[in-house]
Amino acid sequence: MSDTGMRLSEAAGLYWTDVKLDDEIPHIIIQPNAHRRLKTASSERIIPVVGFSLWALKQAKANATGRHVYPKYIKGTTCSANSASAATNKWVKSLVNSDISMHSLRHSMRDRLRSAQCPTEVIDQIGGWSSGSVGSKYGLGYPIHIL
Repeated sequence: MSDTGMRLSEAAGLYWTDVKLDDEIPHIIIQPNAHRRLKTASSERIIPVVGFSLWALKQAKANATGRHVYPKYIKGTTCSANSASAATNKWVKSLVNSDISMHSLRHSMRDRLRSAQCPTEVIDQIGGWSSGSVGSKYGLGYPIHIL
């Protein structure tokens, strides 16, 4: 899910009710829930889902049996993001012999958006980053069709 700009803990704690695959623009709603909190206020957002992430979520949904997108990382009332991080980093390191981690993919997504000359405010909104400017906190942000 890293090509969506989500933090690993955000993905690990997703409910299927947060995933809107049948909407005109498929998307994920990132919001706090009973299993995990969010890092910042700007982390609460809507992220459109396209490409491989959309395909992967459709496959996962077709085989889902519970309310969690990644039930393996839910232990009781807690999301075990550290376990998800360790497992995914082990997998990444088996493919790429370097210091790359799953979190590196989130950073490279930001670089790809910059290269596409995507406005910084859009990049920040997709990734849930705080921009620091007072004006960016006004309004509802960009509509999903722009994102």
